Amino acid sequence: MEVATATEASAPAASGGAARQTHPFPWLDAAISEPYYFLHLLAFFSYFATRSAALSADDGGELHDRLLRREIQAVLVFLVLFVVKIVKEETWETFIADSLLYAKGLLLAVTLVIDYWLAFAYFLGFLVIYAVAQQPPYDSLGHSNHLTPLQLESLLTEEPTSRFWLVEFRTSFSSKCIQASSVLPELSIMYSNKNISFGIIDLGHFPNAAAKFGISMWDHLPTYILFDKVTEVSRFPEITSESKVFVPKVTKGTVGPASGAVGARGGACSVTVQRSACMEEEEGPKQAEEET
Repeated sequence: MEVATATEASAPAASGGAARQTHPFPWLDAAISEPYYFLHLLAFFSYFATRSAALSADDGGELHDRLLRREIQAVLVFLVLFVVKIVKEETWETFIADSLLYAKGLLLAVTLVIDYWLAFAYFLGFLVIYAVAQQPPYDSLGHSNHLTPLQLESLLTEEPTSRFWLVEFRTSFSSKCIQASSVLPELSIMYSNKNISFGIIDLGHFPNAAAKFGISMWDHLPTYILFDKVTEVSRFPEITSESKVFVPKVTKGTVGPASGAVGARGGACSVTVQRSACMEEEEGPKQAEEET
């Protein structure tokens, strides 16, 4: 009963992600339909009108030369940062957030050449965008399900459908959670089988569950906990003996076995996910031997 409820709860989000992926130009659809991207595009394209008006009001022509030099410098710096980020980042959400941050900083540096008050106006505009719009998270669930704390407890205790459950605890208002929102769905596609299942709990809807699982809403998000039935096997990020949380960057390599190597911290989660993913392959030959 609880499994069905969890699956039904995740169906709207999964269908929304499928609709987005079937769009012929998904990036264009997101740029128009998502306020976060649409408002940023308006701000960036408004610069061309502002530039044209400033140059038309410049009689001496000195502004044109200084502005052109600053624009070339800004474009070169952005391209270097763009290439570095696209090589280093694992998730598109983080790459887009960082690229927009660099673009806004460089735009402010360029507008300072035109007028200090213009740069201040853009700065206020970016603050307004930050306040009224939020970057959308990854819109596919993969083979994971949205769960409530009660559903998770039922899945772990009453009728466990899988021995292991890897559960991500996140909130919709955390930028770190949004930028890491594609990690668990992609891991679920790679490793989901009858021995391990994947779930997501939004602590923004269930804040009381944070204390139950020992998670701080301020600095522990997102948190990944691996359960062996009702027992917590490991979590990422781990909490040290000094009651301070070690928070390395969340990637598929740190949460799952995609990195191929297990670090000293956060490694237990990777090892158990890998072992549980391999259990299904090992059970087949063992059953065949018993039958013979």
